[in-house]
Amino acid sequence: MVKTENYSALLDRLSLQVNSFQEGFRILSNSRSLHDIGKNFVHLLRGNLLVSDINLFHKRNEDDDWIDLYIQKTESKSFTSYLKTSEALHLNFEKDSDYKVYFTLRCIDNSYFGIIIGSKIDKNDFNSLDAITLQIFTRLLDNAYQTFKARLREKELIFSLNHKVLQLNSLVDTGIEISKLENNTQLLELALERAVALTNASKGVMRIIRDEKVIATLRLPNTINVAETLKSKDRIETQVDYRGYSYIVTLVDKESRDGNAKFDDTDEILLTAFARQVHSAVENKELHKEALENETIKKELSVASSIQKKIIPETLPVIEGYEIAGINISSKEVGGDYYDCRILPNGKVALVMADVAGKGVPASLLVSSLSASLHAYLETEISLDDLAVKLNKLIYQSSTADKFITCFISILNPSTGELDIINAGHNPSLHLRENKVLEKIEAGGIALGMFDMGLPFKSEKRRIEKGERILMFTDGIPEAMNENDEEYSDERLEKFCIDNCFHDAEKFINELVADVRSFTKDTPQSDDITALYLIRKS
Repeated sequence: MVKTENYSALLDRLSLQVNSFQEGFRILSNSRSLHDIGKNFVHLLRGNLLVSDINLFHKRNEDDDWIDLYIQKTESKSFTSYLKTSEALHLNFEKDSDYKVYFTLRCIDNSYFGIIIGSKIDKNDFNSLDAITLQIFTRLLDNAYQTFKARLREKELIFSLNHKVLQLNSLVDTGIEISKLENNTQLLELALERAVALTNASKGVMRIIRDEKVIATLRLPNTINVAETLKSKDRIETQVDYRGYSYIVTLVDKESRDGNAKFDDTDEILLTAFARQVHSAVENKELHKEALENETIKKELSVASSIQKKIIPETLPVIEGYEIAGINISSKEVGGDYYDCRILPNGKVALVMADVAGKGVPASLLVSSLSASLHAYLETEISLDDLAVKLNKLIYQSSTADKFITCFISILNPSTGELDIINAGHNPSLHLRENKVLEKIEAGGIALGMFDMGLPFKSEKRRIEKGERILMFTDGIPEAMNENDEEYSDERLEKFCIDNCFHDAEKFINELVADVRSFTKDTPQSDDITALYLIRKS
C-alpha cells in the first residue's frame, strides 16, 4: 500500500522539486537520439526517486517485443511480462517483489516505453509523492520523445527539400541568369518571376522599402491589385535586408492540378533559399562595382604618389662644409608631410619641413601647392616674414576650413652658418650645440591657411657653429604610438639626439627611424614620419 501523506506537506515537497523538473525538461528536450533520451531519463528519475536501479525498455507497437533501451540490471529483462500496454499509463507498486514499480507509457506514434524500478535506497516504501514525481517525469519523457520525433520529421523535410531542389534545375539556371544581368531592376523582376514559378504560386509581389516607406513595387502578373493580394491568407513571405533597403517577397495562392493548395514548409524553405541567392547576386554586383571603383582610386593614388615622390627630393644637394640627410615615410600611399633642401641662386640654402592637416590625396594636393609656391617665392629673395604672409593667404584661399599647413623654413648661409628661420605652427626644430646643450627653435606664428586676418609672422636669426647639428621633423615621430597607446614623446626624441650626436647625418636618420620602430613594434603607423638632419662639420 502507498502511504498517504498530508496534503500540505506534499505541496511543500513538490515545490522543492520544481527546479529539478525544469532542469529535467531541459535535459530531456536536448537529447539527440532515442538512446540519449533513455539514458538521461533514467539518470534523472533515479536521482529524484533515490532508487537502486531503473530499467527502460521500448517497442514500436503493441505487438512487438520489448527491446532494451537503457538497462541497469540485466535480470530486469525477465520481468517485462509485468509491463502492460492496455493503458496509456500503468502503475503497479509491488511491495514483495525485487522490482517495486512497473509502468508503461504509450506515445504519440503508438509506440511504448516500459519502465521497471527497483527498491528505494533507504528501503522505505514508495509514497504518494513518489507516485506524483513518477507521473511528472513520465510526462517529461513523453514530451522529449515528441520533440525527438519532430526532429526526425524535420530531417525528413530537409531531405525532401534537397530532393526537390535537385529536380528544379531552373533554380540553378536562375542563379546563372541573375549573375549575368547588369540592371538591378531586371534582376529583381526575374527573381520574382522565378520565385512564383518554383512554388507554383499564382501571384507574387516584391516591395522595396527604405526608412519604413515603400519606394518601389514589382508585381506578377502586372494586372493584380497589390493591396488585395497582400490580404490573402494563403501566402508565404520572406525578407532580405541589404544596405538600408528591405526587399519583401510575398507569394500568394499556390496552384495544383486539383485547384488551389496550401503552401508547405518546403515552399517556405525554398523561397528563403532563393531569396538568399538573389541577395548574394545583388551583393556581388555591388562588391564588383566597388572593386572597380577601388581599382580606379588605387590608380589615381599611384599617380598622386609618383607626383609626390618627385616633389620630395630623391637626393639632397652637396653643401660644402655640411652633412645633410632626410627621410619621408608615408602612412598611406600619399601623405601630407613634405621636406626640401634647395640651393638658391644667391648661394644660400633653403631648408623646408611641412605637415598638412589630414592625409591622403587632399593633403597631397596642398603639399604640391606649397612646394610650387615656395620654389617661386624663394627665387625672389623675399623676406621670410613676407613669404609666410603670402603663403598663408594662398593656402587659406585654396583649401577648406579643416585644412592647414604647419611649416618650418630656414635659409642657411653656408659660409657663415647664419640661419634665417620662421616657424608657422610647426614642431620646434632641435639645435644641438657642441657642448650637447639642446635648444628648441620656436620662432614664427600660426599655421599656414588657418586664418586670413593679417596676423604677423616673426622670423628669428641664429648661427650654427662647427660641430653643431639641427634636426627638423614632423609630429609623426614624437606622436608615434605603441600597442599601449603610449607616445614616443618629445623627451625621448631629445634624449636620442643627445645620445647619438656622434653619428654622421645618414646614420643618425637611420638610427632614429629604427628607434621609433623598436618603440611602436607591430602597431600600424598612424602618421607620416619625416625628418631632415643638418650637421656643420668641425
